[in-house]
Amino acid sequence: MLTQVEVDPQDEAFKNPTKFVGPVYGAMEANALSQSLGWTTKPDGEYFRRVVASPWPKKILQIDGVRALLAVQKPNGPLPIVCGGGGVPVTRMGNTGTYEGLEAVIDKDRCGALLARELEADGYIILTDGGGIWENFGKPNAREMHQASTSYLKGTKAGAKFPGSMGPKVEAAIDFVENSKNPNAWAALGDLRDAADIVAKKAGTFITREVKGEVIWYNREGCPPADRVPRSP
Repeated sequence: MLTQVEVDPQDEAFKNPTKFVGPVYGAMEANALSQSLGWTTKPDGEYFRRVVASPWPKKILQIDGVRALLAVQKPNGPLPIVCGGGGVPVTRMGNTGTYEGLEAVIDKDRCGALLARELEADGYIILTDGGGIWENFGKPNAREMHQASTSYLKGTKAGAKFPGSMGPKVEAAIDFVENSKNPNAWAALGDLRDAADIVAKKAGTFITREVKGEVIWYNREGCPPADRVPRSP
């Protein structure tokens, strides 16, 4: 389902676009495009690319349609696929009630957290290509979290502690758990190839509001398996 997602045009993200889109350009070509089209371009390795804002999602406009599809009680009933790529960013125009598209890219994990919350889901699973949340990922002393509280993850400053694509995923998981109406809501991050085990709670990192000791690692006694290592993509 093509889903439109409302964002705030005053979101701070519009003041500092960071999401790379489109092809790469040389410095002169990037400068010319910025001047002629009003683009913002930033270095990406040796070249330049256009960047757009990545605002927080506020509302999924087609959420009632998603609920209706999920309510169909039939064998092999519909399985809606929604919010692809974070959805289509739109904003409400004045008092007319109409919506207009914006040049932006909504983070798909943030949009997924909003979707799970609006559906009042018990849990929200984010599948990755590198397992759950790791400390010292890729190093000999790497270890994976089995369970972690939102307060523990926030204390690690997720964006800095978990750089690259993992930071936004951790933030989205925290957002779902903390803002869910269900006090027992949980989120999980884990490898795509472990999806069945994550559903069975045998793999991945599980995030809840409270965890005894704030964090439990997979190498701690009683947390199977005891010798997990990061998978290669």
